Amino acid sequence: MDKKNKRKNILITGLTSLLTDISSEMIYPIIALYLKALGGSPAILGVIEGVAESTASILKVFSGAFADRIGKRKPLAIAGYSFSVIGKVLFYLANGWSFIFAGRFSDRFGKGVRTAPRDAMISESVEGNNQGKAFGLHRTMDSMGAVIGTLITFFFLFRIQEAAQQSGHSAFYVPTFRLIILLSLIPAAIGVVVLFLTIETGSGKKSTHALLSWNSFLNLDHKLKIFLLATFLFTLGNSSDQFILLRATEPDLGYSAAQVILLYLLFNIVYMVVSYPAGWLSDKIGRKWILAGGFLLYSITYYVIGFTPGFIIPAMILYGFYIGMTEGVAKALVSELSPASRRATLIGLHATILGIGLFPASLIGGLLWSAFGPSATFLFGGSMTFISALILILFL
Repeated sequence: MDKKNKRKNILITGLTSLLTDISSEMIYPIIALYLKALGGSPAILGVIEGVAESTASILKVFSGAFADRIGKRKPLAIAGYSFSVIGKVLFYLANGWSFIFAGRFSDRFGKGVRTAPRDAMISESVEGNNQGKAFGLHRTMDSMGAVIGTLITFFFLFRIQEAAQQSGHSAFYVPTFRLIILLSLIPAAIGVVVLFLTIETGSGKKSTHALLSWNSFLNLDHKLKIFLLATFLFTLGNSSDQFILLRATEPDLGYSAAQVILLYLLFNIVYMVVSYPAGWLSDKIGRKWILAGGFLLYSITYYVIGFTPGFIIPAMILYGFYIGMTEGVAKALVSELSPASRRATLIGLHATILGIGLFPASLIGGLLWSAFGPSATFLFGGSMTFISALILILFL
């Protein structure tokens, strides 16, 4: 593939993510509120988020291995983005928590199918030591979509905020939520169409290697094994972001639905601004310190929300720094430590290890909240992440 087509692939995959995230982030910050309005509890939220996110991540290693097996990336990426469109249709039809569950499951199933092949396509479109920049650019475009989508949702909720507060019932929001979900289908569908313009980067040759054997995992690069271990410990405390948004609506903080959207918007703006510089810097000084620093910021964020929730606004700024410093850089690290024949598999493995911890993390988060109050959820998450940061600092 020539240089022009490689740049085209990076930009088009970024544009697809931008459009898809406009759609997804129109919905994501209202999921907890939508569920609450339909009669769901924090424990149900924990189950939905745990199952949905774990499904996405666990699928990624199998999708990645399948992409390596068939030597193709593009068909799986397109199929995955299509499942996310179906998930949004189910959200629109929801009249109880079961449809919210089905919608989240379909959306995250699609993410599980598409992520590893798409990230392998990005990695294989990079020239030289620029993996961090490429993934940083992709995360920037992705988070730009999140900012746009969140702003659209805020516009609708702000317009009805006064009437909603006077009604005193969360069910008042449901018609507006459904309108937002219906509109979100437009950028989601366009994102799928745009992805057809990419150029396949796979070899096109079917592999006969045992891509998922235990021995093949034992032979991984030492640094990659350390990073995967730290990632697993981190995920045990990495409960869904929905708990942060739900915490803001508790009586002691009392954020309205529109204010919760602004809080989420702040996080995404910081994420957008930080992602590309963090990726560029990781190309210059190495991935270790960027990743460890990001994990420490996550730990501080959760401790702040746990001990002093009144500082949730500065905590969300720190949280934006954390995700901007880690998401793209982690993918760049895994990509550069993976052999080309197994790149999609190992990118998927990293995401699957995240998934192994996501279900218990969200389930534990919901149970801790219900049993001991919201602070317990955040103090547990902060502690697990602090241990993970130490492992990166001492051993990576």
